[in-house]
Amino acid sequence: MSISAYGLLALMLLLVASLIRWPQRAVTAFGVVLLLLLLSGLIDAATLLQSASNPGLASLVLLLLIAVALEKTSVLRRLSRWLITGSARGSLARVLGFSALSSSMLNNTAVVAAMLSTIQANTRQPASKLLLPMSYAAILGGTLTLIGTSTNLIVHSMLLDRGHAGFAFFDFTLIGLALVLACGLVLFVLAPWLPALSQAKQTAPASLLEARVLPGSALAGKTVEQAGLRHLQDLFLLAIVRAQERICPVAPHDVLAADDRLMFSGDVRQVQLLSQFDGLVLYAERTGLSADAMTEVMVKQDAAIVGDTLKSADFRARFDAAVVAIRRDGVALQARLGEIELQGGDVLLLATGPDFSRRHNLARNFFILSGLRPHSVLSGWREQLAWWGFAAMVVATAVLGVPLFTAAATLLAALLLTGCLSAAEIKRRFPTDIWLIVTAALCLASALTGSGLANNISELAALHLGQGSAWLAFAGVLLLTYLLTELITNNAAAALMFPVAYSLALGMGIEVMPMALAVAFAASASFITPYGYQTNLMVFNAGSYRLRHFVLTGLPVAATYLLVCLLLIPQLFPF
Repeated sequence: MSISAYGLLALMLLLVASLIRWPQRAVTAFGVVLLLLLLSGLIDAATLLQSASNPGLASLVLLLLIAVALEKTSVLRRLSRWLITGSARGSLARVLGFSALSSSMLNNTAVVAAMLSTIQANTRQPASKLLLPMSYAAILGGTLTLIGTSTNLIVHSMLLDRGHAGFAFFDFTLIGLALVLACGLVLFVLAPWLPALSQAKQTAPASLLEARVLPGSALAGKTVEQAGLRHLQDLFLLAIVRAQERICPVAPHDVLAADDRLMFSGDVRQVQLLSQFDGLVLYAERTGLSADAMTEVMVKQDAAIVGDTLKSADFRARFDAAVVAIRRDGVALQARLGEIELQGGDVLLLATGPDFSRRHNLARNFFILSGLRPHSVLSGWREQLAWWGFAAMVVATAVLGVPLFTAAATLLAALLLTGCLSAAEIKRRFPTDIWLIVTAALCLASALTGSGLANNISELAALHLGQGSAWLAFAGVLLLTYLLTELITNNAAAALMFPVAYSLALGMGIEVMPMALAVAFAASASFITPYGYQTNLMVFNAGSYRLRHFVLTGLPVAATYLLVCLLLIPQLFPF
């Protein structure tokens, strides 16, 4: 191996280690790798620009922008109202089927977001018996078509970059359908064992609230017991912060003083109890916002405010909202609200101002779980145009053979010209993260070839595996990609594993397609933890789940998923 090949191998190993250690910083990790590849001469500017304009990557970006218009319609939310019936089994079957079918064509995060509030609000079936299966079904549904999930399109773009025809629209369908049916059956058996939300509500996950004792308050000078703060319903006085002093645990005889910050832990539904105490104001109310009407949001994993505190993020000015409470499942928060570093998956209860719903940065940072929603929704003929235009794009691509890029570009132009999307929305929602990750991955694949490392991998495969079992190599790629998906993210796993799988296929003299499909399918299989995939994170908090619920439910689903892939992919796409 050459020096450049050794250097590139070390860089790839460092990238994997960085992604495992900081999975939420995938964009930064890939961005640094891209810069190092350019500075070291392993790629040139022409290669970088060619990778950034890859047709498959461009198609993926266009589809994600089109999804913005579809998210602004109410069709999914209206249809989801018909999912819940008086029958537990019937409701589960409808939720699984609708979620999988919708995700085969649409962004599965948008599908889960549209169904989430409907399932939570229903009074006929426990929501927590439906939310986790819904998330898994959305993941499974993404495997049904080329456009069902971003990982399919990422592998498609990398195939195009290597001079292959890429995937056809329905190459995934037979295998994806088998996965939906087999894993759906497993979920149908396991779902009744999930906890009932009615039980979870009685022990609602604890949120952290902060209130201040105003100067002149009747509470000042009283003990905690005398003030009536000792036995609040579902709220526990966790700590008193006084200047640089922190009193924790709080004793009944501790005396309150003006300007004390009182930290409560408990059920946010009881937050209005605190307003009954004279001179006690919530953290949000100190900014001039009323906590009478509140909105619940979840911080996205890739939100711009992740890693910032409420103070450093300038939260009030940024969103015209103030945080009433923060909940982070599995972690007991104790610091003052303004000093807590926000993380993906945090649930915030917000007191909102009049301009909140018109802020353009909401979709970039939050999933809106309940309360106010942005005003920018499509209705009437524009809503019809968005959906019928999307249907026409699918038919043109899948049936008439129109290139996906051409069909998607035409639809996006129509949405722009008719006002269904604005230039500002496209600028705001441009998927910079995915674009950068895939560009870096394509450049990494070029560097593998240019440095000779790809040839080294091919030669090793030919020497040690050439006379061996192609199925074993295929199984190794599938399982390794799956492990990376659970450890890092689906898109990063696909981007990292494709060049390796491609080089193995060439070295062994077998077809590339089954290896590419192994990467695509395995990169979509995130079932065991709530942190590997956005939809899992969304239902994790909404369903009051714990990590054990994902492990106990996800392990059988993941095992079934991998078994179906191991058996079917080689049958339908021989080596």
